[in-house]
Amino acid sequence: MVTGMTQAHPRISKAVIPAAGLGTRFLPATKATPKEMLPVVDKPAIQYVVEEAASAGLDDVLMITGRNKRPLEDHFDRNYELESALQKKGDADRLAKVQESSDLATMHYVRQGDPKGLGHAVLCAAPHVGHEPFAVLLGDDLIDPRDPLLARMVQVQEQHGGSVIALMEVAPEQIHLYGCAAVDATPDSDVVKVHDLVEKPSAADAPSNYAIIGRYVLDPHVFDILRKTEPGRGGEIQLTDALQQLAADEKIGGPVHGVVFKGRRYDTGDRGDYLRAIVQLACEREDLGPDFRTWLRSYVTEEM
Repeated sequence: MVTGMTQAHPRISKAVIPAAGLGTRFLPATKATPKEMLPVVDKPAIQYVVEEAASAGLDDVLMITGRNKRPLEDHFDRNYELESALQKKGDADRLAKVQESSDLATMHYVRQGDPKGLGHAVLCAAPHVGHEPFAVLLGDDLIDPRDPLLARMVQVQEQHGGSVIALMEVAPEQIHLYGCAAVDATPDSDVVKVHDLVEKPSAADAPSNYAIIGRYVLDPHVFDILRKTEPGRGGEIQLTDALQQLAADEKIGGPVHGVVFKGRRYDTGDRGDYLRAIVQLACEREDLGPDFRTWLRSYVTEEM
């Protein structure tokens, strides 16, 4: 038997990254620049996400894009003029950084067209994914590479089949910002069985404090459900609605499990969290951290 395969559940190799959003919370910066290309220290946010997929062994990446997203394609393509200039200067370090993004994975692109929500964006991946299980990574959530969440999710899917979602415990007053899961415990301390999902419930209506964060490993039967899913909250086709059906009836596409994540996550979804993510990552960099932390302590002391 081939390593990394089970008889029932083939090894996952494809990742889907929805990147068609307009990034209105970051205007005017995103008027002409995709929000996914905004730098987090010295790399665009989207590169962290592709690196995460590649590190988990998913080297076939489909990006769901829209209008004005061409810079995403250019970033993961070769830039021969720049590479040649750096080579002539003997700047091997910067040359390696430039080439790194184009060597991460085999990249594919498809346009979403109408912005009809996350569920619709995932449905756009159906022709590429076919009948294989696949991962979905949202670009607003950056997961620290020292905490291999996606690799663990792939492992759980290969063990149990069906779909796997990433969950994180949040304070009750924050649950209305997330999709929320009703769960049962399993023998694995970091894995739960999901039997219901609610999109952005009030604290009073939430079945738990387990919030869905932006990582999914999905059974391909989700496409059949999404094709029939009516627009929900916000007039959009919600992926959570389709997952709710999968969780309610295992006969459709197997069970839904959740991996409870307790590692380091950087939220770049709004301006404040984006700034905090930059500070956190800069502080932990070996090349930037020591000097930056010294300056930051001094700045905070003076301001306080």
